[in-house]
Amino acid sequence: MSIKNTVLALGALALFPALAMAQDGGDPTLFKGIAAIGAGLAVVGGGIGIGLIGKGAVESIARQPEAGGAIGQNMIIAAALIEGATLFAVVVGLLTLFV
Repeated sequence: MSIKNTVLALGALALFPALAMAQDGGDPTLFKGIAAIGAGLAVVGGGIGIGLIGKGAVESIARQPEAGGAIGQNMIIAAALIEGATLFAVVVGLLTLFV
C-alpha cells in the first residue's frame, strides 16, 4: 500500500469522532472508544502529512537552492493547515469522550 493510500485511509478513519457524535442510541462506551481511536488516528495522519511536506520541501530545496525561501513559506502554510485540521479532529474526539 502506498503512502498516499495510507494517508487517505487514515483521513477517512479520522471521521470516527464525528460518526460517534451522530449516534443517539447504543452502547456509549463503544462510541467513546471509537472517538478515541479516531482522535488518535487524526494525530497520526497529521504527523504523516507534515512529515511528507517536510520531506518534499527538503528535496525541492536540495534541487533548487535559490527557491528555498518560497518553498519554505509554502511548506509552513501547508503544515499549519494540516495541523489545524488535525487539531479540529482531536477536539471533536475529546468532546465526544467527555461530553
